[in-house]
Amino acid sequence: MPEIHSVQNPRIKAAVRLRDGRHRRKQGRFLIDGLREVERAVEAGFELLEVFCCAERGTAEQQRDLDAFRINFADEVVEEPFDVTAEVFDKLAFGARAEGIVAVARMPEFGLEDITLGVCPLVAVVEGIEKPGNVGAVVRSADGAGLDAVVLADGRTDLFNPNAIRASLGTIFSRPVCEATSEETLAWLRAQGLAIIAARVDGAVPYTQIDFCRPTALILGSEAEGLTRLWSADDITAVSLPMLGAADSLNISATAAVLFYEALRQRSGG
Repeated sequence: MPEIHSVQNPRIKAAVRLRDGRHRRKQGRFLIDGLREVERAVEAGFELLEVFCCAERGTAEQQRDLDAFRINFADEVVEEPFDVTAEVFDKLAFGARAEGIVAVARMPEFGLEDITLGVCPLVAVVEGIEKPGNVGAVVRSADGAGLDAVVLADGRTDLFNPNAIRASLGTIFSRPVCEATSEETLAWLRAQGLAIIAARVDGAVPYTQIDFCRPTALILGSEAEGLTRLWSADDITAVSLPMLGAADSLNISATAAVLFYEALRQRSGG
């Protein structure tokens, strides 16, 4: 396999820039750390442009899995996998992640108009989220509860931030996910005929009193600012979760998990 020894290699420098959201948007590419995440991207049909592997990183078991991946998948990668030294890999890898593989993938062109909903869909919308880890955690819960789609509305991070991918365990590739403005998202939800349920600290209806067995959209806002006034319209039901301690709200990912699994409980017959 081609081998790269220098962190000054142009391919490495271009890949490292993808840690920055501006460069992800400019290049139309993003990074994927870890074999599980890379495999899930491949299974979902994402195009890998480059793959960097390091035999000096990862456990023996991880290296065996990586070798099997390279043998089985080499023909489908646009570029041959590159072997890199430990120094180069540590420049590429996210945080303390050291599983021996980092891939560069093409950014998908996917919007609200590309989402196909089923007969009785359940959709999540997260508005104004700043922390990519929270985005990934919400997507992971959405995947576990079987939601149809997740929309990042007016996001202050992007869906393919490396931390969002990592926090989602790669499930961000297995669910229809997209970004849009809040106005576009609300118009789309109404056009789809979904009941719109907004989680708010001052929500008048306990979440357990909502009928989630109908086509539904669940709207969640950031912990710091909550939802914007756009989600206070007459056709939107504001719900709350009981808070019996000193805090007035849960982390958005915890709130999302509670609501998603209440919907699943109801749809599974209680």
